[in-house]
Amino acid sequence: MGNEPQLPVKNIAVLGSTGSIGKQALEVVEGLGGGFKVEALAAGTNWRLLASQARKFRPRIVVISQPEFVRDLKGDLQDLPCIEVLSGEDGLEYIVSLPSIDIVLNAVVGIIGLKPTVAALRAGKKVALANKETLVAGGEMVMREVGRSGSSLVPVDSEHSAIFQCLQGQDRSGLRSIYLTASGGAFRDYDLSRLNEATPEEALKHPTWQMGPKVTIDSATFMNKCLEVIEARWLFDLKPENIHVLVHPSSIVHSLVEFKDGAFLAQLGVPDMRIPIQYALTCPARIPGPAMRLDLAGIGRLEFYIPDPARYPALELGYHACKIGGTLPAVMNAANEIAVGLFLTHRIKFTSIARLVSAVMEKHDPRPVDSIDAVLSADRWARNVASEIWKDL
Repeated sequence: MGNEPQLPVKNIAVLGSTGSIGKQALEVVEGLGGGFKVEALAAGTNWRLLASQARKFRPRIVVISQPEFVRDLKGDLQDLPCIEVLSGEDGLEYIVSLPSIDIVLNAVVGIIGLKPTVAALRAGKKVALANKETLVAGGEMVMREVGRSGSSLVPVDSEHSAIFQCLQGQDRSGLRSIYLTASGGAFRDYDLSRLNEATPEEALKHPTWQMGPKVTIDSATFMNKCLEVIEARWLFDLKPENIHVLVHPSSIVHSLVEFKDGAFLAQLGVPDMRIPIQYALTCPARIPGPAMRLDLAGIGRLEFYIPDPARYPALELGYHACKIGGTLPAVMNAANEIAVGLFLTHRIKFTSIARLVSAVMEKHDPRPVDSIDAVLSADRWARNVASEIWKDL
């Protein structure tokens, strides 16, 4: 259809540009045909890909997280002196605060994403958020900052984007519950007796989504749903008992909302992260994008199941962390990162991931989340404890 809205050009900073979400975000920006100018890029250690992206999009600034790669990056970009090269967390916080930046897309993986999110909000930027740790570990503090600064925080995760879209124009007082859908991960149909011997290679074979290894393992354990429940609690100001999870194998319905009158609204689409990425950048406008169209007749039917607690024991941990609050969600998240790393390197079994996270949570005395330092301190504590006790499981 013609007469699509003409959006004013927005300057964007993409944090985590070499990861799965970051690369797809740049595909979206390129496909939007001039509506967005990449002003800054930031990556972890993949300086070669970052250099290639910089050559293509010509940002003003690039940031590499590890200072030891600055020389390599500068050397690769020496014929482009207009591109400034920075490093570390200070570099991230600097670029998100630049007056020229309109939108910060935070696709950094890990707790390192918390500080730049807060800095961007304090600078009045629109934040398109794909970094789970920001709200899982620091949700109360972050949402307080949103209210104080008047900035906007738009979710990029497909599930939260779906809820966000379904609530547009709705009277929130009429909301009863939300339903986060889950593919079920690589072991959705495995015999339970086989889970104890499941390998990382098997766990990385996600049935519907193409994601990074950590997120794919989290999908198999359901830890991703634990994190999403906590994120939803803060994004949509809901009690844990009003947040539900359903297994939906085809990943077509990305999530649903239920209203007090019994009506449900759902957001549907092919399992393609470029759809929620684009909406986070352009909302409330909807313009043509790169994703395939959804063929409902070809799908035939949509199925939903209640998660089996024997298959997904981690889900209970997520609800517990959400109810207790404070620093417990940060501890759960950090312990899970250690556990996933141990599993991916064949040092613990798949079924030990949830057990290790649970053991670390049991040892923690939750504290209020009243500062970034409180969150980071809990994160460090959990990583140290998990690294100490995993051999005893």
